[in-house]
Amino acid sequence: MKQHIVRIALGLLILLVFLGHAARFYQIGFITQLDNIIYDARLRLTMPGGVDDRVVILDIDEKSLAVPQLGRWPWGRDKISALIEKLFDKYGVLIIGFDVVWAEPDESSGLKVLDGLAKKELRDVPQFQSALKELRPQLDRDALFARTIRGRPIVLGFYLNSDEDARESGALPEPVLPAGTFAGRPIGFTTWRGYGGNLPELQSSAVAGGHFNPLIDFDGVARRVPMLAEYKGKYYEPLSLAMVRLLLGLDEAARSKSQSVVLPKVVPGYPQDGATAKGYGGLEWLEIGPLKIPVDEMVSALIPFRGKRNSFNYISLADVYFDKAPVEKLKGRIALIGTSAPGLFDLRTTPVGSVYPGVEIHANLIAGMLDRNIKQKPPFMVGAEVLLLVVGGIALSILVPFLSPLRATLACLIGLLLFTGLNLFMWTGAGSVLPLASALLMITALFALNMSYGYFIESRSKRQFTELFGQYVPPELVDKMAENPEQYSMEGKSEELTVLFSDIRGFTTISESLNPKELSQFINEYLTSMSMVIRNNRGTLDKYIGDAIMAFWGAPVADREHARQGVLSAMLMQGELKNVREQFAARGWPDIRIGVGVNTGIMSVGDMGSKLRKAYTVMGDAVNLGSRLEGITKQYGVGIICGQVTREKVTDVVWRELDRVRVKGKDEPIAIYEPLGFEGQVDKKTLDELKLWHQALKAYRAQDWDQSELALYNLQRMDPEHHLYAVYAERVAHYRKEPPGADWDGVWKFETK
Repeated sequence: MKQHIVRIALGLLILLVFLGHAARFYQIGFITQLDNIIYDARLRLTMPGGVDDRVVILDIDEKSLAVPQLGRWPWGRDKISALIEKLFDKYGVLIIGFDVVWAEPDESSGLKVLDGLAKKELRDVPQFQSALKELRPQLDRDALFARTIRGRPIVLGFYLNSDEDARESGALPEPVLPAGTFAGRPIGFTTWRGYGGNLPELQSSAVAGGHFNPLIDFDGVARRVPMLAEYKGKYYEPLSLAMVRLLLGLDEAARSKSQSVVLPKVVPGYPQDGATAKGYGGLEWLEIGPLKIPVDEMVSALIPFRGKRNSFNYISLADVYFDKAPVEKLKGRIALIGTSAPGLFDLRTTPVGSVYPGVEIHANLIAGMLDRNIKQKPPFMVGAEVLLLVVGGIALSILVPFLSPLRATLACLIGLLLFTGLNLFMWTGAGSVLPLASALLMITALFALNMSYGYFIESRSKRQFTELFGQYVPPELVDKMAENPEQYSMEGKSEELTVLFSDIRGFTTISESLNPKELSQFINEYLTSMSMVIRNNRGTLDKYIGDAIMAFWGAPVADREHARQGVLSAMLMQGELKNVREQFAARGWPDIRIGVGVNTGIMSVGDMGSKLRKAYTVMGDAVNLGSRLEGITKQYGVGIICGQVTREKVTDVVWRELDRVRVKGKDEPIAIYEPLGFEGQVDKKTLDELKLWHQALKAYRAQDWDQSELALYNLQRMDPEHHLYAVYAERVAHYRKEPPGADWDGVWKFETK
């Protein structure tokens, strides 16, 4: 296990990458694209093929557009009305759905011009007014169209728009479900910003209306259609679903011999009664009468393509208009009026063709709903994919490193076959869509990792000296050590060293304000900036503990100025933090403050840890004290606190004595200091303030509360924002009320770390 622990860890890391994608924490584009390719391949391989003659497409084709008698598109409503009457009265179609929007009024009859004359030039001519009144029913073609569709089983179409500048035009049909239907349930509906509907008098005359918007995946392919599209909190059905509801309503009316047709309601289907957002509340299907339509996490249905283009009978509308269409192909059929003409821009890219008429998408959905042949991809499939990846990924990550190359290859091939076989069974046997790309790529990556690791790493008999220390020590020191490697060792020894700890203040609050990707960038850039300061000052990076940094000086390369290097690094880190804060602020990230503790003393240094994992690190009381000093920086409102030994060894720095304290776990008091800058670089104002501070501190320890309070008052006037002065002012106020005993030594005791 020890020999293979690195490979197992890397394998589990690969597993985590694919788990994050499968669980939707983030999306990896090429995995999603591969899943789409696999889905399309499965679909094409298992399509039933043939022509479904239950649905006929009345095509506004190039032939129809070229007929002079019909005129330019859009045709006059009188001609559309005549077509509808022929379709029902002569050809006997069952229902009609329009994959067309009648958004603009028909002014081709000249009625608008005649109305203008009646109001102006000919307003006083009774014969003209009388004639216009008699002709109006024939000339008002929108009213004629509305009268034609009223009472007939006709569904009008409309489109939804998600653009930023989307507008509302025309009228929408009544929503199939009202606002608030799904309150409290975490359901990911498609939402829209605008719509293009039919003229109000037309929509109000139709039995129903449905949108004709497929969902376009990021690769530009239409694979799904929203069964419920949300607009301003209300829910609208697609054209195909509205037509199926109308069919069911006609069937029920025929059985009950009713004169009126009532469309069955859309009933949301959940896996268990009473499921809410507190548990699993996913919407898995829609019930319409006897039909159950499966939906995915976006409440959309996968388009059940029957085959390639022309899987349904196409009849030119020109042939219907001129009575040339075969009656037997239309009688009792479901009719969809749409277009295959390129000039009318209703061609889509689909898994079965890159130039595919949008109207045939509705036909496939209608047939699929009637046949109960729509593949299901319910929201819980995300959990199923994650579970399979966990089981397969852990098994292969642990097993493969222990196998020979041949057996490892066989194990991975078996894994690929098992995942693929299960996926095909779910598709053909259970009618469910289970993503496959993550599993295939994960197994391939695990195989490649183990083969590469064995070739490039395990074939080496030992690591080079620079690889041993390079992760801790700056490159220039590694080069120096490599000149005489026999002088250096990772074995434990006792040395006087200087240790540094730094930590971000309030990091929990910061992390909660960022999403995972931003948090990763935030911490990576911060740690990189601080680590470069340490390395540039000959420091040895020990470890990162979350957002905390631990480093030390004086090992493995001896450095007489280890204390000075530690203090200098602490001050430069605070300086570099100003640049980091400016960069983070420009991105809108939270402000950041850090505390740094530096201490010098005798420490044990070497390669320490367990049989499973070791690290080149330092241990001892002096190390623990350095950590405590970092922890109390926020108590005094300062960025850096150094121990007494560090202060004694660094003589060219201007120091501010902060206090004498007993930290948690230590009985002996120590003096703690804040470095203000190197001598000759500190301004006069700071030096004057420091002088007054030392007077205040001296009076405080002498229990001269009046003198101390006066000095603190003046200090607070000089620097109102400095928390240190407020801390001591609060202590003085406390000791005035409860004076310390005669044996008080001025030491402050910390009970927490």
